[in-house]
Amino acid sequence: MAETDAAKPQGSVGEVFRAFLILGFTAFGGPVAHLGYFREAFVARRRWLDEAAYADLVALCQFLPGPASSQVGIALGLTRAGLGGALAAWLAFTLPSALLLVAVGYGATAFGGLDSGILHGLKIVAVAVVAQAVLGMGRSLCPDRERASLAVAAAVLLLLWSSPWAQILVILAGALFGAFWLKLPAKPTGAPLPVTVGRGAALACLAAFFLLLAGLPLLAGAGELQSLALFDVFYRAGALVFGGGHVVLPLLQAEVVPPGWVSNDLFLAGYGAAQAVPGPLFTFAAYLGTVSAPPNGWLGAAIALLGIFLPAWLLVLGTLPFWNLLRGRPGAQSVLAGVNAAVVGLLLAALYDPIFTSAIRAPADLALAAVAFGLLAFWKVPPWLVVVLTALGGGGLAALD
Repeated sequence: MAETDAAKPQGSVGEVFRAFLILGFTAFGGPVAHLGYFREAFVARRRWLDEAAYADLVALCQFLPGPASSQVGIALGLTRAGLGGALAAWLAFTLPSALLLVAVGYGATAFGGLDSGILHGLKIVAVAVVAQAVLGMGRSLCPDRERASLAVAAAVLLLLWSSPWAQILVILAGALFGAFWLKLPAKPTGAPLPVTVGRGAALACLAAFFLLLAGLPLLAGAGELQSLALFDVFYRAGALVFGGGHVVLPLLQAEVVPPGWVSNDLFLAGYGAAQAVPGPLFTFAAYLGTVSAPPNGWLGAAIALLGIFLPAWLLVLGTLPFWNLLRGRPGAQSVLAGVNAAVVGLLLAALYDPIFTSAIRAPADLALAAVAFGLLAFWKVPPWLVVVLTALGGGGLAALD
């Protein structure tokens, strides 16, 4: 496919796979925490892209339905090592949790005895990761009082109005604020993103996205092929849900429990296990595919997993080339600056709810989160090691109770 940018990917597929595989085993805490892990790994440490370019990717994926953190990961792999890098990033970040949840599906309650203290420690480390991301991105993307005020206003709105649509509204408001009130230099604020997907291919991906969205229900309803019906359910879930993994769970429950594909007890057991594994929560689809009515097992898991993530692929490949063109235009810089400030506000709100509220239950929890933050921000300890230490710390605190 023809390249849309003069800059070419500077990394290798193996490099991308190794970097994301570490995150696939250690990135606990949900999509917002994942964005913090990505920023630390690829902006702060490896310097694959600058702060402004990363914020642009986050803003784009917040606009799109589906798993935002996985979409950012696909985009990072694509800009680093082309389509092979995108595939490597997705596989490395997704397979660890998917395989774990397939194993849970075969055992039904295999994670029932997971130490609750360790699980709580994994929630605590997400507080430190997101706090570091908010601090770093705030310094870079909100350097003046106008943008800092926008970020605070965005956070206030999101804290008072808890809805996936509120995120879209905040980003749109940030764009309007930037267009009318921010006057920035005409030069681009971020380095060009190397995207090896041509605009023709991008339009084909967008066409495929809408064609499958409209056509799969018709095909599934016209035939009796259970595998096609299963693929249709998970494709629609991945294509229509804004707000990340937790938002998709009620939709999936309504699709797989009433028809008898999965019992409610099995559904809830899998949901509990999904909270205990790293990586994207959308890999819960692999569990549901494993325990569903035939096709089930490995085949069901593969169908469900491909179905729920395919929309993310089509949307990223279909929009990133045009987004790259837009962000390079001098007239778009004020708009993007407003959007980036709104993204900081979005992360700030998420730091409190659901990250802080679900993790910090006692002064000892806050103390452990502060230690984790210090290790990340001041001592530059690798995030995976901080995850391990904080999980063990959570287990230790539970033993003392």
